Amino acid sequence: MNISQQPAARPRARGTERSVARRAELIAIGRRLFADRSYDALSMDDIARQAHVAKGLIYYYFQSKRGYYLAIVQDSVADLVAFAASGLELPPAQRVNRAIEGYLRYAEHNQAAFRTIVSGGVGFDTEVHAIRDGVREAIVDTLAEGAYGRSEIAPLARMGLLAWVCSVEGATLAWIDRPELPRAVMCELFVRTLGGALRAIEELEPSHPAPEPARRGA
Repeated sequence: MNISQQPAARPRARGTERSVARRAELIAIGRRLFADRSYDALSMDDIARQAHVAKGLIYYYFQSKRGYYLAIVQDSVADLVAFAASGLELPPAQRVNRAIEGYLRYAEHNQAAFRTIVSGGVGFDTEVHAIRDGVREAIVDTLAEGAYGRSEIAPLARMGLLAWVCSVEGATLAWIDRPELPRAVMCELFVRTLGGALRAIEELEPSHPAPEPARRGA
């Protein structure tokens, strides 16, 4: 699933480079403001004051505080997904390590946004859930490409990788709340548990053999 295809607040006036640049600037400001603060922690007055802009400008481009916040989360997550999908020139094992390290770095530096995505946002927010599901699918596709050389895989293999991704979400939430382990250790832990998931998939779905590093227990 392409994150950029999810619903997003859009400016009413489009087509000019200036308006596109201004909207991008507001999103960049919002990413800094919400990096470690929750949706409810900032009012629109707070946002406008700290961003040094008129509150009406934010409403003009995003219609509401929620629209602004969703655009910020989407933009931030798009960077994460693009990073995970990049590095095609790397060997599969290095590419997976890079994706996991980038995931942890994102969670560490965008804690409020990460909690919103994983926990579902403000109440039951279908748009945030869609963003979360898109992130999961993108990461599963990246893992499948690295392990099997393709993203189209058997349902059991996809479910096995999805189960691993969901466990990583929970562990990462606990880690950013109590960062007792270095990021490098968390990355190695996730790489090794992924190897276990790939071996389990091979046992249940022999048409999807685990790559050699996973077979060795790495």
